[in-house]
Amino acid sequence: MIKTTTIAFIATTASLYFLFFPSPPKSSYHNLFISLSDNSSISNHLFTLTRQPHAAGSQANADAAAYVLSTLTSSNIPSRTKSYNVLLTYPTSRSLTLSRPPPDPPTIFDLRQEIYSGDPYADVANEVLPTFHAYAKSGTVSGPALYVNYGRVEDYMTLQTMGVNVSGSVVLARYGRIYRGDIVENAYEAGAIGVVIYTDRKDYGGGGGDAKWFPDDKWMPPSGVQVGSVYGGAGDPTTPGWPSTEACERLSDDEVEERGDIPHVPSLPVSWADGDVIMRSIGGPMANDEWQGGLDAPVYRVGPGPGILQLAYTGNPIISTIQNVIGVIEGAEEPDRFVILGNHRDAWTFGAVDPNSGTAALLEVAQRLGKLQKRGWKPRRTIVFCNWDAEEYGLIGSTEWVEENREMIASRVIAYLNVDSAVYGAGFQASATPQLDELLKQTTQQVQDPDNSSQTIYEAWIGSSNNTFIGRLGGGGSDYSAFVQHIGVPSADMSFGDGYPVYHSMYDDFIWMKKFGDPMFHRHVAVASIWGLVALQLADQEFLPFNYLPYAHELQKSAEELNYELLDKGIILRPLFKSIEELEKAAIKINNQRKAMDEKKGLASRWTKDPWKVRELNDRLMMAERAFTDRDGLSNRPWYKHLIYAPSKHNDYGSKSFPGIDDAIENAKSFNTAESWRLVQHELWRVSRAITHASLVLNGELT
Repeated sequence: MIKTTTIAFIATTASLYFLFFPSPPKSSYHNLFISLSDNSSISNHLFTLTRQPHAAGSQANADAAAYVLSTLTSSNIPSRTKSYNVLLTYPTSRSLTLSRPPPDPPTIFDLRQEIYSGDPYADVANEVLPTFHAYAKSGTVSGPALYVNYGRVEDYMTLQTMGVNVSGSVVLARYGRIYRGDIVENAYEAGAIGVVIYTDRKDYGGGGGDAKWFPDDKWMPPSGVQVGSVYGGAGDPTTPGWPSTEACERLSDDEVEERGDIPHVPSLPVSWADGDVIMRSIGGPMANDEWQGGLDAPVYRVGPGPGILQLAYTGNPIISTIQNVIGVIEGAEEPDRFVILGNHRDAWTFGAVDPNSGTAALLEVAQRLGKLQKRGWKPRRTIVFCNWDAEEYGLIGSTEWVEENREMIASRVIAYLNVDSAVYGAGFQASATPQLDELLKQTTQQVQDPDNSSQTIYEAWIGSSNNTFIGRLGGGGSDYSAFVQHIGVPSADMSFGDGYPVYHSMYDDFIWMKKFGDPMFHRHVAVASIWGLVALQLADQEFLPFNYLPYAHELQKSAEELNYELLDKGIILRPLFKSIEELEKAAIKINNQRKAMDEKKGLASRWTKDPWKVRELNDRLMMAERAFTDRDGLSNRPWYKHLIYAPSKHNDYGSKSFPGIDDAIENAKSFNTAESWRLVQHELWRVSRAITHASLVLNGELT
């Protein structure tokens, strides 16, 4: 009896101690997180990660994975690698020859990026893969050169109005505006037999004229080539929808080709110097002003011919091993709720901007959180670090992991926070699913602008010329794709700057970053601070900091734009507007519920607050995003389940809200039949039902 009384007394005393002398509030650790920044550490990480080219499947990339693993482990973060066996392609041979009418001799392009004088990476330059397009079709084609501007659908419509026949030609397109894989696909659909894509000096070389280039300025050198993938899907092409684990089921080569995600015609990337030579061989009608080049460029004509291009490419498809690195800080109170931070590691060349500025920032966040742990901090929820592999080939590492862990992710992940390239240049950029908008704004008010210490990033952000402010995650350009577009996980993506001229070339190295991207590495520090603070808020706040009101407002705006586009088409939009109205009511209701629960402060609340009510409300906030998905996916694109955010059909980098409706409208405009417009109405109903489902989840009550 005495023993029992003693135990009860000790327990009561301990409870009172923690009541009146609680551990430091989470906010104090969050403030400490900002103060622990270290730009020299980030610089060292980036220097180490970019000493060699490290494409997916290479030993150099495996070495980089070992470095990431070691850094996470040394920060007291239990970590491991997760391997997959996936289909990657590498170039075996390639050639490009331009023939002109006699007496001009043919030009055989050497297709090489040149080492510059004093290049500190000259000794490893031979490890850079030859310039190529991953998953390009092998073959040899010959045809008249024909200029197609950026290779967009509207560019081919312009050529059609000019009376130019694309069939049988090898088209010359310039990079920019749309995904390179869509440049190739659009060319094939227009009748082209091959595609050459070049970096126009107007876009990547400083506009031409007296503009200098790297290493004297930030611009792409004359021999610089943007390499990259032309794959139209996500994940391993041989395992669509399931993980590429050892001894798994795989599609045959014929089955992969039948799916239509692999190009049907061969392609090659070339430099702006080579593009200029080809352009001078093209005659025919003059291109309009918007299609012309920069200063000192020749007059751009569309052709076809008289120059003839012979393109030959042979690729080598290999089942290769890739490695994701996974680190976990387990939550103290809700270990089964996950906040995931992700960045990919593989690069086409040295990858100082893309992606290892992001990898360096990821390691900086991990090291700061490791220091917080030593000072007593423990997250309420579990934080997971994911360093993906083979993103450049087609978001492969992240997609395989998501497909393998689909049910766990769908039921337990609070949010996914992506940083691909942390720093391109100046100016903070962010994209997110709308319930994270307010959290991003609040977080940027806590971090100093790296380019102006007298203001916060938020103040610089709202004062910039960025009209969109917070973008959306409909494009397929990075590893958030599987989380948002396949599962429906609230997500964000952030960086400093937006694009850079030496993209995917061998000049994307540490020297370029040190001279032009972020000389003092203060922008890297700022990205790490925002990234980590957003993660801390999501991991530590008792109530999840989600607000679905901006989501409803965004959908309302998109619906109004859709209404304008569909005037006089006989499409009924009332179900869509009604569902959005219900979402707005549900968002207000759950916000009020959270506020009422949170306002119960004081001594009594410590004893009476029901943690399961908090948990249930948080689960509604977490799961509402899942409701925007549909198990059947988009028509003819079933992997994409999200009916609000997914890539545009003809531009994987671009997107619109309601992608299924957008696809149906495009189809209806082409065929203009009663059935095609009926399918538009059907897609509108599908979206309306998804939004209604999200409202029901937020309300948390059965009908």
